[in-house]
Amino acid sequence: MNALLFLCSAFTALLVLSNNAAACCAVARPGQHVVNADQSVIILWDEASQTQHFIRKASFTSNSQDVGFIVPLPSQPSLAESGTAAFPRLATITAPPRPSDPFIPFACAATPASYSVANGVHVLESKRVAGFDATVLTADSGSALSKWLSSHGFALNPDVAAWAAPYIRDHWCFAAMKIAKPLPSESQLDAASLRLSFKTSRPLFPYREPASSAAAASLGRSSRLLRIYFIASRAHQGSLGDHLPWSGVPVWSGDISPHRSALLTDLNLPDSTLPGRWWLTEFEDRWPYASAPGDLWFSPAPHNRRIKRHTPPPSFDLALPAAALATGALRLRRSTRRRR
Repeated sequence: MNALLFLCSAFTALLVLSNNAAACCAVARPGQHVVNADQSVIILWDEASQTQHFIRKASFTSNSQDVGFIVPLPSQPSLAESGTAAFPRLATITAPPRPSDPFIPFACAATPASYSVANGVHVLESKRVAGFDATVLTADSGSALSKWLSSHGFALNPDVAAWAAPYIRDHWCFAAMKIAKPLPSESQLDAASLRLSFKTSRPLFPYREPASSAAAASLGRSSRLLRIYFIASRAHQGSLGDHLPWSGVPVWSGDISPHRSALLTDLNLPDSTLPGRWWLTEFEDRWPYASAPGDLWFSPAPHNRRIKRHTPPPSFDLALPAAALATGALRLRRSTRRRR
């Protein structure tokens, strides 16, 4: 079953969350709504070691005071804080010139659990990172996962249970995350960008969601933009599930190796991080609020084709040439009459 997990977040305020959480399934209590809004994602793929680094700048819209987010993971992730400076740097790299300028799923790693919760939920790791209290776990059944989520401030409605069932069946991990409360020595604690690094045979983005069109309509959402900065040693293309078409389109593609060192610093990754050559493919997708046939998987493109944004042509007022033509025609007529 194609999928990915990245995290669960619960918030205790009326919320439009931005810039810090990775999630593909937004969860609210029954009768309340939450949906994924615009998303910007950086995926760094090391094909040699089968390692994916995933950083998301996301926003969520909700009318709930108790919101959760949950996604499936092909293998147990490493969680670390990551900066957000890479997003504006990449946007600058791929901006158009100014007018004046010339898988095969992995089972979740069975590392020793720090502790286990009864009734079929096993906690693999629990830590505070990037302003979140994070828990990585596995579940033996949907009901066991639902009970654990409910007891920890999350709610799993029927749509979410149906969405999660295939991942539970295939023994994937889950990560649950909440904004951490300040410790006695802290006056406040803000959530930062979170980087998830994990093993996978194919790079992916968790595209599947529970049914969201009704929730989106109730919140006044009709459209959203998904932007993916995909970095690897060569150009890549995306498909849904087993080679089904994806609505995303590449808007920029090229070698960004000269920016590699600065971007690694932005992402809080060591300079030894592979690959050595960086090819960026930027995708834009008018992500519909509709059920998807599968998650988004990436594979090498046939060619490293360079794609550049072009400067939009200057606005052209058709009334001006029309008026000039009319004036010219009037003068020509007058001239003709005088000759007669």
